Amino acid sequence: MCRPRFKSWRKRRSCLRKRRMRSCSWRSIDTLFLMLQNQDHYAVLGLAHVRYKATQKQIKAAHKAMVLKHHPDKRKAAGEQIVEGDNDYFTCITKAMEMLSDPVKRRAFDSVDPTFDNMVPSKAEGKENFFVVFAPVFERNSRWSVKKHISSLGSMDASFEEVDNFYSFWYNFDSWREFSYLDEEEKEKAECRDERRWIEKQNRASRAQRKKEEMNRIRTLVDTAYNCDPRIKKFKEEEKARKESEKKAKAEAKKREQEEKERARQAEEEAARMRREKEEEAARQAAQQAKKEKEAQKKAIKKERQKLRTTCKTHSYFTDSEADGVRMMEEVEKLCDRLELTSLQTLNEALASGSKERSKAALENQVQEVNDQMQKEKEVEMQAQQAARGAEHTSAGGGGGANNRGWNEEDLQLLIKAVNLFPAGTNARWEVIANYMNQHSSSGVKRTAKDVINKAKTLQKLDPHQKDEINRKAFEKFKKEHSVVPQTVDNAVPSERFDAVGAESNSSPWTTEEQKLLEQALKTYPVNTAERWEKISDAVPGRSKKDCMKRYKELVEMIKAKKAAQEQVTAKNKK
Repeated sequence: MCRPRFKSWRKRRSCLRKRRMRSCSWRSIDTLFLMLQNQDHYAVLGLAHVRYKATQKQIKAAHKAMVLKHHPDKRKAAGEQIVEGDNDYFTCITKAMEMLSDPVKRRAFDSVDPTFDNMVPSKAEGKENFFVVFAPVFERNSRWSVKKHISSLGSMDASFEEVDNFYSFWYNFDSWREFSYLDEEEKEKAECRDERRWIEKQNRASRAQRKKEEMNRIRTLVDTAYNCDPRIKKFKEEEKARKESEKKAKAEAKKREQEEKERARQAEEEAARMRREKEEEAARQAAQQAKKEKEAQKKAIKKERQKLRTTCKTHSYFTDSEADGVRMMEEVEKLCDRLELTSLQTLNEALASGSKERSKAALENQVQEVNDQMQKEKEVEMQAQQAARGAEHTSAGGGGGANNRGWNEEDLQLLIKAVNLFPAGTNARWEVIANYMNQHSSSGVKRTAKDVINKAKTLQKLDPHQKDEINRKAFEKFKKEHSVVPQTVDNAVPSERFDAVGAESNSSPWTTEEQKLLEQALKTYPVNTAERWEKISDAVPGRSKKDCMKRYKELVEMIKAKKAAQEQVTAKNKK
């Protein structure tokens, strides 16, 4: 019955000793085992100079020679006296032949060749003379390689590919070296299966540990050589220099590209500037030319008008009575205002070339043509007014609501004023206009944005003369209302009291040109200017100091009303 598995090497060793003592003396057996286990088989056969390079033929010849020399029978036959126990050397010869004739056992013995040098050079040794130190070490360890074709360490002139292949081979080194020869026990000598498994497990663990130590030794050798190799240092410096040059070239290329882009941008800007300057110069010249032509035309018109007045005055306006002279004087001024340059030139030529009778007839014909044209314009204006009144009656008869009530002249004039006061682009424009009208209208009708839009569209379809007629009637109404109480120093506004006496006021509406001159004068002469309003009135021909101050006050009130209407609509939208 087989014994149980051993739990420790000490118990196992004791058991083995007891078994050996049953059959013979354990000391002699153990001594013989250790001697056979530690002997140099190549030296026993006389092949120490050849060792692992010896062929099977050489091994057989050496064994035969040693047997013939040391066999006990041969020695007795030769007359040599054999002492008991002197046959141990022949046992060593037999063991050496048994190990070296079997390829598996021979590889196991070669793996633990006692003459092999496992030494790994240090970094200090390798840095002093790298190739002399490491070349023989790699050559010595190359015997363990499974691959047959092994690249050498090379020289300092080796290329990068050669060096890289060399270290790639050794970093992936595949060794056939194994350490089964150093097993302490053979599993065939076990008495049972459990003991055999235990021996096999112990041997496998020891082999794996020795294999790991061997691979660590090889890796240490390769790492040390790699760190000490001057070629690796040279290659790294070359690679660093190459990367630096590439980086520098890339930076220079990028810099050149940026410089080219900057030059292109500057060229485009310069071309655009030159083109803009040319366009501005062309526009300036065109404007100057147009201005010159306009001034020349004005001068020509002024000259022709003066010529017409002089000619008519010289001939006493081609009439004998004073009443007809005053009438013809008005007609001549009317001709000066209505006729174009070519018509004035034609009329002046006709007056200068013909006799007095012909000149009078030409003048009367021209006056008749202008009067007929003005009459036609007046009729067209009256028709437009009648059409507007019909439209108002149509819109007023649609219902009895507040929003459908008719628009009187005051509301129309206020609508036109609000539309001009709040131009396109004003935030919530039509709500602001409706709010402005509701604040300033005396009709009491509340207008909505929709009503204001519809009426504005209707007014856009009217003739411009009709709009002027509406404004003229509104101004006349304003003048009539404010002329009931004559203005004195006592009831005048504070800004006008000091100038109310002795100042004549121009009650005609302000034209666009007069408005522009007033605005420019207000900018030119600020508040701290001495005698400001006298200078402003001088800058606006036909307007007195009182007229300018009154117009300024109206503008201020208009701006305040505009801001108030906008703020009210903005607050309503926020709610």
